[in-house]
Amino acid sequence: MKNYAVIVAGGSGSRMQSNQPKQFLELAGKPVLMHTLEAFADCGLDMHIILVLPADHIDTWQKLVSLLQFNIAHQITLGGATRFDSVQNGLNEIKGEGIVAIHDGARPLISTEVIKRTVNQAKKTGNGVAAVQAKDSIRQMKDGKSLAVDRSQFYSVQTPQTFNVGLIKKAFDQSQTNQFTDDASVIEAFGEKVELVEGSYDNLKITTPEDLIIAESILKLRK
Repeated sequence: MKNYAVIVAGGSGSRMQSNQPKQFLELAGKPVLMHTLEAFADCGLDMHIILVLPADHIDTWQKLVSLLQFNIAHQITLGGATRFDSVQNGLNEIKGEGIVAIHDGARPLISTEVIKRTVNQAKKTGNGVAAVQAKDSIRQMKDGKSLAVDRSQFYSVQTPQTFNVGLIKKAFDQSQTNQFTDDASVIEAFGEKVELVEGSYDNLKITTPEDLIIAESILKLRK
């Protein structure tokens, strides 16, 4: 069974206080997005990588690839108006059966172990979604009051979110709604049970300037 990775990289630099899209910002000497692609290329699962980019980001990416002599094999396809559209465009590039890991381009610290856990779960049950248990105390706002809730019942959902190709393609044939906050919510609306697997607290999404500092520190510790 063939393995695919659809890497969705349509972010902006607004919350990074940068004019440059966050996936192109430098992290340990190269763009964030290159770290992400390397993680999937090096995970030992012979992944066919499909990179989904907005049309106006493709030229920038190709210049970076040439400048830095980045040699990880990958296929580029155009993003859409929404993340749902972009993921669907990536899925449409897959012509056969297999397993597909859908991942945020701005999560460059994804580990081989987490990738493999989601893939193995998807092979067993049709889907495997990386998630970590909530660390902080959580309160729910209800009717103007804040209520304590049991944090052991809550998880922060990450990517990769990994699926049987045929199953996730059928799920993405649904009409898009505001309830689709990620790929897991799409498969759930299709009637499938979402299977959570252990993610990693290191698997952070680069969203604010502080995230880059934390990511740099994690990479140094890994070395």
